[in-house]
Amino acid sequence: MKKILVVQGGGRIHGNTEQLADSFIKGAKEAGHAVEKVSLNRTEVKGCIGCNACRYGKPCIQKDGFNELVPEIREADLLVFASPLLFWTISSKLKAFIERFYCIAEKDENPPYGRYEKYPVKDAALLMTSADDFFWTYEQAVSYYKFAVIQYIGFHDRGMLLAGGCGDTNGKPQIDRTDWLRKAYGFGLHIYD
Repeated sequence: MKKILVVQGGGRIHGNTEQLADSFIKGAKEAGHAVEKVSLNRTEVKGCIGCNACRYGKPCIQKDGFNELVPEIREADLLVFASPLLFWTISSKLKAFIERFYCIAEKDENPPYGRYEKYPVKDAALLMTSADDFFWTYEQAVSYYKFAVIQYIGFHDRGMLLAGGCGDTNGKPQIDRTDWLRKAYGFGLHIYD
């Protein structure tokens, strides 16, 4: 059994992204994993201000929900980042959450790839939704995820589910008219097969 933390980085209440995340969670729980979901719509996490007050082993000085999430991040085996596609990338709420990982970094005397610090070793996965479904729709979001989360922070990628074609941006969620919810359930069910 793994401990999974699903971080929903915005989106509408009961919208496409929340439905996708909930389907993933249903599959992961059925597989026997302990899963918790945090919605950044309900938990405020501000972006890093680059003050360096948190270096190394000190909490962030900002008074928001992130410091309360640090123990859950540390305990999790897998962090699942769930976001709607906003302006061709992940949501600003999710990016702010990722930026704040800076305060859980530890000093690294021999950093690889020019990094200055090391992070706890975790697995990661990406869930995204969008109205568009072009071959390039998720290019910028995937690039950020792969560079910042996988290459720089050093998490191990467990996969991505990029759910395009979930309806227009002005209408009601239409993910239930696609096959994405079934695929998200299967992704959660088999994430550690």
